[in-house]
Amino acid sequence: MRLFYLLFLFIHFSGACHAEEKPNLLFIIADDCTFRDIGCYGGQAKTPNIDRLASEGLKFERCFQAAPMCSPTRHNLYTGLYPVKSGAYPNHTFAKEGTKSVVHYLKPLGYRVALSGKTHIKPKEVFPFEYSSKGNNPDFEAIDRILGECSSKKQPFCLFACSNEPHSPWNKGDASQYDATKVKLPPYFVDTPEMRDAFVRYLAEVSYYDWQVGELLKLLDKHGLQDNTLVMVVSEQGNAFPFAKWTCYENGVQSAMVVRWPGNVKMGSTTTAMVEYVDVVPTFIELAGGKPAPILDGRSFLQVIRGQADRHKDYVYAEMTTRGIINGSDTFGIRSVRGERYKYILNFTPEIEFRNACTKSREFKSWIAKAEAGDDDAADKVSRYVNRDGIELYDLEKDPYEWHNLAGKKQVKEVESTLRKKLDEWMRSQGDRGQETELAARDRQGSGRQKKDKKGGRKKKG
Repeated sequence: MRLFYLLFLFIHFSGACHAEEKPNLLFIIADDCTFRDIGCYGGQAKTPNIDRLASEGLKFERCFQAAPMCSPTRHNLYTGLYPVKSGAYPNHTFAKEGTKSVVHYLKPLGYRVALSGKTHIKPKEVFPFEYSSKGNNPDFEAIDRILGECSSKKQPFCLFACSNEPHSPWNKGDASQYDATKVKLPPYFVDTPEMRDAFVRYLAEVSYYDWQVGELLKLLDKHGLQDNTLVMVVSEQGNAFPFAKWTCYENGVQSAMVVRWPGNVKMGSTTTAMVEYVDVVPTFIELAGGKPAPILDGRSFLQVIRGQADRHKDYVYAEMTTRGIINGSDTFGIRSVRGERYKYILNFTPEIEFRNACTKSREFKSWIAKAEAGDDDAADKVSRYVNRDGIELYDLEKDPYEWHNLAGKKQVKEVESTLRKKLDEWMRSQGDRGQETELAARDRQGSGRQKKDKKGGRKKKG
């Protein structure tokens, strides 16, 4: 009887200790990668490591970020706030003073919180990560050390491994593994030699990012951390080709997301639940045993990860600010909302041309040259990219590439009205005053911050 009682106590308390063990968190993010190009999402890029993760975990079919540019996306991810509310809505930006990030939420819960690789966030007091970087990419030696220390001390960690790939100029990876004459260009591209050359170099760099994912997984295995680590891999906003980055089309605001968490996530599963980057912080807080702060715009999708829910949000939102970006229009503000089926896009100044770094690229110039040579398809795509209607409405079920604008059509009048109301409500909740907010964008950029001169006065903004 005594032996039975002792055995009961052992099982009970060992189980309780296991239940209280906090999971490690490894978040791996690309830079300028279109979700459709990743292998397990039907893309042509060779991504065996990400594909394997998908087979071992959960693939999200509908994950979104709130801004199709590098810096606002990362501020959005680490703060759990939408860009206008945090102040970080233009590119090369900074968060408002007093804003809290994932570091402030997880460190008090016992986590070591580190970021290795690309940063693109300011100021440091809002983002007091343990930083390491090697060429703007994850520092595997530093990560190896962190994982080893956390393993020996049995301290949980939250590590953001931030790649700079496949950001242009696409000069990493082995482009020879792709045949430029045989790759299938997306239907919204103009087929030119320059476009094919750039696309295969981009695909090679997507594969390079996949290699980085593989190296990180090897380090987890090396330190025996794979079983108690939730790994989350995302593609970030779309690539720097037309109709992706810098736009609120799906290629710009939708992201790949693959999650592996042994024993907690069903292997080889998928979900159509709509989640956003803004939801990552509250999810990590809940995983760490905390309670998400009411100020956060996002909410935890832990139930989706565990397979206990197949829905999360009814609507997701995005914004784009061209003011202050390289070769950007001054200004061409964009806001969007999408529901289960339809996407609504509001362009503040359709009377001006939409411009960005892409419109000055070698690839886009080849589109223009083909259009000027009399190619109707090229002329149509060039015009579509630089000239926008004030309102765009797309049926994503029938028109996944957002090519047929339904705005103003009688059959979708009610849908259009509903989505516009949802967008207006969201903008009000964020303190987003539309064009007035766009005109103030430069004041939210790091280069535009006023600095005191030696006499204590103010320098002019450059």
